[in-house]
Amino acid sequence: LISGSGTNLTAIIDACEEKRIDGAVVWVGADTPDAAGLRKARDRGIETAVVDYGKIIASVRSRGRQTKVPVDFALAEARTRQRLFPAGANPEKVERFLISRAVAEARLLAEMQRLEVELLVLAGFMRTLSPYIIDRFNTDPEKPRIMNIHPALLPAFPGIDGYGDTFRYGCKVGGCTVHFVDYGEDTGPIIGQRAFAIDENDTIDSVREKGLRLEWTLYPACVQYFADNRLVVETTDHRLPGGKSIRRRKVRVLPPKATRGR
Repeated sequence: LISGSGTNLTAIIDACEEKRIDGAVVWVGADTPDAAGLRKARDRGIETAVVDYGKIIASVRSRGRQTKVPVDFALAEARTRQRLFPAGANPEKVERFLISRAVAEARLLAEMQRLEVELLVLAGFMRTLSPYIIDRFNTDPEKPRIMNIHPALLPAFPGIDGYGDTFRYGCKVGGCTVHFVDYGEDTGPIIGQRAFAIDENDTIDSVREKGLRLEWTLYPACVQYFADNRLVVETTDHRLPGGKSIRRRKVRVLPPKATRGR
């Protein structure tokens, strides 16, 4: 899934064609017909589709609960599962978001159901996913199948402008993160990270350039971990001072030899 120029898309396609990924990009979806990466996919003979999120959001805003939603969509369940909005968020805003996402995501799922898709890769897709598509694509909770790349060293600087936030904060190190997608914003278990130094002479543009160059190697590598069945998601409990505990879901990357016979 893409929203823009598709530089990570190109990196992943190249890695597949060069056999650095044991797989193939079989379909590319976008949330806007203006996404330049769509042409890059078509030029490689890859099937594409557009689900216009902007039009869907405008329609839901005007029609509200009269919007025709997927028959398997349960608003109350989606509201309970989502972690994108805090508990005190405007309920009407949350409702509009979940309804619009369900309508759009149902169309994405319908496109993918025609194909044998094992992994859904978000490559500059500027829309957060809702529980509707996550639950229907991740059919096995222990084996997530949706990846995202984020332009910061998570959990620092989630959101849409990770490199910009890193630069403006005055960080001396920046980086990028590949993670599985969960119900929150950039909160899923981390698969891989790469870091770079930020010098006094760096600008926000040079920081972004440094990050992108790392993204183009990190993302294909993480996709190949998935293809090699080397990713194991584990739930760990950590005891904190004072008797409290915290639970985290982490990704363990198995060494290559450990995958033999699996």
